[in-house]
Amino acid sequence: MKAGDLSERTPENRAAHSSAPVPATIELVHAQAIAASPRWAIIGIFFILLFGGLYLTASFVLPVVIALLFALVMSPVVRFLRRRLKIWEPISAFVLVIGATMTLLFGFYMLSDPISKIVNDAPRYAAAVDAQMRTVQNRLERLRSAQENMEKTAKNAAGGASAPDEVVVKNPGLVDNATTAVPQMLASVGFTLVFLFFLLASGDLFYQKLIRSMPTLADKKRALHIAHDIERELSRYLFTITMINASLGIAVGTLLWWVDMPTPVIFGALAMLLNFIPYIGALIGMAIVGVIALAEFGSLAEALVPVLLYLACTTVEGQLVTPTIVGRRLEMNAAAVFLSVALWGWIWGIVGMFLAVPVMVAIKVFASYVEPLAPFGDFLSAETKRTPDEDD
Repeated sequence: MKAGDLSERTPENRAAHSSAPVPATIELVHAQAIAASPRWAIIGIFFILLFGGLYLTASFVLPVVIALLFALVMSPVVRFLRRRLKIWEPISAFVLVIGATMTLLFGFYMLSDPISKIVNDAPRYAAAVDAQMRTVQNRLERLRSAQENMEKTAKNAAGGASAPDEVVVKNPGLVDNATTAVPQMLASVGFTLVFLFFLLASGDLFYQKLIRSMPTLADKKRALHIAHDIERELSRYLFTITMINASLGIAVGTLLWWVDMPTPVIFGALAMLLNFIPYIGALIGMAIVGVIALAEFGSLAEALVPVLLYLACTTVEGQLVTPTIVGRRLEMNAAAVFLSVALWGWIWGIVGMFLAVPVMVAIKVFASYVEPLAPFGDFLSAETKRTPDEDD
């Protein structure tokens, strides 16, 4: 064995060999792997904290979100009055907020008597549904009786041990819940209206602050384009959907009046409001119409007529009218819409279901300008029609 071979096996030589520089490509691969490995975990933790925070702070965040959405819709009106008619922004904001408030109060006042009648007749509606489901209830009652007999037999076999005392917890009644919920609701509505007034009265202050906060000229232009596009698309969407839903409410109310349903005005207004909730709103409306029709007509076959008319109206609206008028630009992926309604309904309740699609429109517009979010924006969009060349 040569001396050179022995020198290569000495500890000093092995240490020097082990401390040799690692190729740069290997260091780059390891650095990329280390940097990319916790990325999705951090994103997941962020979304968990975000949704948890939105759920816990719903009483504050929800009025803010509603005010922001209405401000985006009404801001073009305020800007138009300022440029064309030289009306000061606080004056036009005050008029718009007061007008919206009076419209809501007038609507509640006009619908208060029919709503009171439906609430008073609620026991009769429940009795009608109970009568139609009596067979199922009898079967369940027989099953429960058999279970009780088995429990008594088991107790007797065990020596007749005395059963523990049952503790009955009395839940708060409807009046108690209303006493607690109504002041909170009024406070939220008041906060929303006041915040909406300040947003509209500030005019273009938001855009000015947004431009100043961006570091470069390209970022300033992109931020301004995003803000204007969100405002334009939301205004267009909400205005168009409101007109479509109002027409749907008129059609539903007219058809239900034609088949002698009571309080058709209520059902028309209900159809208009519930249609802001995709898919789920129509199902809720048909269920309510079916229950009341069952109580009024007393026959399941006759009660199906108003339900089928309601279904026909919502089908025509959802499959023909809305896609034609709203257009491909704002058409959404049906699965994404349903998931959005379920998510925001879980976080913010029934109000979150109403806000699901407007929030989705804003996120879609924002994602179209941010390259890393482009796949997410494409997921929210409806499937584009493929050409024959693409099929080949």
